[in-house]
Parts: sequence; C-alpha cells; structure tokens
Amino acid sequence: MARGRGLLRTGLKASVALALVLSLSACASWRNRNNDTPIEQMEAQPIFQQAEAELEAEDFDDAAALFLEVERLHPYSEWARRALIMATYAYHQDRDYENSRATAQRFLDFYPADEDAAYAQYLLALSYYDQIDQVGRDQGLTYQALQALRVVIERYPDSEYAASAILKFDLAFDHLASKEMEIGRYYLRRENYTAAINRFRVVVEQFQTTSHTPEALLRLVEAYLALGLPNEAQTAGAILGHNFQASPFYDDAFRLLNDQELAPEAAGESWLREIWQQTVRGEWL
Repeated sequence: MARGRGLLRTGLKASVALALVLSLSACASWRNRNNDTPIEQMEAQPIFQQAEAELEAEDFDDAAALFLEVERLHPYSEWARRALIMATYAYHQDRDYENSRATAQRFLDFYPADEDAAYAQYLLALSYYDQIDQVGRDQGLTYQALQALRVVIERYPDSEYAASAILKFDLAFDHLASKEMEIGRYYLRRENYTAAINRFRVVVEQFQTTSHTPEALLRLVEAYLALGLPNEAQTAGAILGHNFQASPFYDDAFRLLNDQELAPEAAGESWLREIWQQTVRGEWL
C-alpha cells in the first residue's frame, strides 16, 4: 500500500497547501473527538496508527489528512516516508485524483530510489487512468495516463506493478482508437467520407495493434467505394484479408467489393499501398 516521485509544480503546490489546511482542520476534529493529547505533541507512530484506523474505516479523507500530519510534524522520520505514500493511497481511494497525484509526485521527488517509488509512479498513472473510462471524455487524460504508465513499464520493469501497467497501457491505447472510430463512424453516417477516411486512417496507421483495426479497414472499404475510388477500397480489403481473414469485418468487406465485381487486392498508388507493402514484409502489425 504506498509509493511516489518529482518536484511539485506551482499548481500542485497550491493543491497540497490546501490539503494541509484541510488536514489541520480534520486532525483538530479528531483530537477533540477523542479528547486526547494535542496532535502537535504526539509522536509519529500513534498518529500513523490513527490514520490507519481511519483508512480501515474507509474514512479516506481523514486518513490522508492524518498521514500528512505525520509528514508535517515528523518530516525526517521513517514514519514520514511511509505516511506520504499512504496519503497518496488514501487520496486515490477517495477518488481525489489531483491530491493523489500531487503526493505521489512529492514522494518521487523526495525518495526517487525508494522501494516504494514504483508504487508511487503507478498510483500517479492511475490518477489519470481511472478517469478515462468514458469514451467522450477529454483525451488529454488518456495521453497523460499512457505517458505515466510507460514510466512504470520502462523504469520499473521488474516491479509487481509492471504487468498491470502494461495491461492498462494497452487498454488506454485501445481507448484512443475507439475515440477515432466513434468520430469516423459519425462522419460516415453523414456521408462526409473524406473526414471519415481521415479518422479511420489514424487507426490504421497509429493504432494498428488495437482491436479496432479490422473495423477501420472495413469502413475504409465502404468510404472509398462511396467516393468511387475502387483501388483504395480493394487495397484496404486486401490488408484486411491478409491480417484478419477470420474476422466478420473481412466477410463484409469481401461482400461489398464482390457486389461491385472487385477483389480484395493491392491496386493503385496510395497511402494504403504503403501499408500493404509493410504488411507483406511483416512490418505492419
């Protein structure tokens, strides 16, 4: 349970400052509830233990506040290091992604070589990843999640978080492709074929390893046939057949081409012809 990295930028400093103000209020409330020693006079361990109790009770906001009090009151102790990563975890459980990201980054800045650094980076990545579950959301979060997950994969390849980071990286990558497909289908339904082709081309060229590639190639066949460009349609069908012949999308593409007495084969010169050549050489997919 816990980990972090990096220098906080101005915006993150502001959010952390706010978190500390809130933590003081929360801790004062806890002290009054328990009629106990003022928190400023307490040792690190009992504060940490109370924070763990709040965490166990799923009072994540108070838990994070108490963990940060450990760091504030005992900044050079081993408890402070542990408390910072635990605050990151508590904020994440509370879905307070901004503060989770801020404390993770702070941990990475202060303890870059610590054994929990991989976990801090992983939580930082999750602070972006856990917000991209809806296709319609700002794709900037997806790109940030990909960047942060890549750090986990490349910097901590032997950590227990690497496998999960790889899986989430692939899912986030697939998410970007799904957004391009959604927009491409929108244009295709409205017979804006050029705009649709541009979106499907992005999937074929940049997201070819995702699950959306077979459909993107089928939609290219549809769009090019609608524009009266049989060479491009045939080449898209050839790529689809070479790589995804068992796919129902290939069956549909073959039928569309066959209806116009065309075959799925490389024809003409276009950007798809280059993809076809890469496919034949084993350089695509």
